[in-house]
Order: sequence, then structure tokens, then C-alpha cells
Amino acid sequence: MNTELWITQIIPDPRDRAALDDLRDVVRLHRRIMSLFPDGLGPDARRRAAVLFRLETRPAGAMILMQSAIEPALEKLPASYGTARCKSLNPLLSRLHEGANVHYRIVANATRKLGRNTTAGRPKQVVPLQGAEADEWWRRQADTAGLVLRSLHSRRLDDGTGRRPDNSRVTHARTQFDGTATVTDPKALIDRICTGIGRGKAYGCGLLTIAPAP
Repeated sequence: MNTELWITQIIPDPRDRAALDDLRDVVRLHRRIMSLFPDGLGPDARRRAAVLFRLETRPAGAMILMQSAIEPALEKLPASYGTARCKSLNPLLSRLHEGANVHYRIVANATRKLGRNTTAGRPKQVVPLQGAEADEWWRRQADTAGLVLRSLHSRRLDDGTGRRPDNSRVTHARTQFDGTATVTDPKALIDRICTGIGRGKAYGCGLLTIAPAP
């Protein structure tokens, strides 16, 4: 692949006020993450730097997983913010081939747009999907991403919420999908890993991660 991709793990310190504030507000967290990249990327800096992230809750505490096409300047994080480490994804992605089996995880904003004749809401309104409808949404997305799903486990997460500078509210429904899959189109998969999947990419949705599976 021609583009270098980096994966960064940030473990926020629960004693740090700035880190706690970021974890509660996806807009603040987006701004914190973008502060690790160069100025001057233009009005669509997130897309130019191919920045995607998700927040994971583990028994040991919260973790921020971030992907980018530019190596982040982790020294820009406040000294007391937590710990961070970064590595290249290219060794993993360069080994992908048709027929490879992988574990996958994605936290996504699974949605559909209502038609003109809807009785369930406003025409063209974007509504979140749950349960079997969300699972089917992910199966379609995976197919276009060059994956045939072998197993699928999904769970609804709390909405990602935050406040923009103009005080307008951001809310994104989130569903986590985990399982195993077989690669059918490595190029399509790498493209979707780079660009993300679904809505809400600036606010913690759409990052697809994979790992080799037996």
C-alpha cells in the first residue's frame, strides 16, 4: 500500500481532569485528537489526515484507539494526561490476502434514511438502527469492504454525545460489532480501513480494526 497508516493507543489517567472531560464529550475528544496533527491541513483536516478513533471501556479503564495517515505528535498531550504508544499498521495490512481470516471490531453509527412516503418520521430523516436491522446494516457494509462475515456479535453502546462551540448538541447512536471474517478483496478492505465506515467518523464511529485469526 502507498499510504502509511498509524495506530495509536492512549490510556487516559482517570485522575487527570482534562482526560476525564474529554472522555465525557466526543467533541472535546475530537479536538484533543486533532491537536496532535499539524496545523494547515485545511478545512477538512480530519479526512486529509485520515483520522479515526473510538473509545473502548475495559475492566482496567478507558482506552482511546486512534488511526491516522500522519504519525501523531504524542508529546502534545498534557504531561499528566496518561500514557500513549504508536506503531505502523503497514506490516499487518501488507500481509492481507484473499482468503485470510481475521478478527474484526468496529463501533459504528448504523443508520438508514427514511423515504418520502414514510409514516415513521420525516422524509429523509436519518434514524439509528438496532438489533437485527443493525446487524444487517453491518453485513452489507462488510460485504462492500471485502469481508465475508463468519461470526457476528453486536451490542448497543451509550450514545456518543458532546457540545459544539456554538452550544449545539452532537449525538451519535453507537453499536459495537465484533467477530471473525474472511477477506475477499484486500484492496477494498484497506480502502475502507483508511476511510472509515458509516456516519459520525469525527466523533468516535467508523474505525474498523482487524487482527489475524486462525
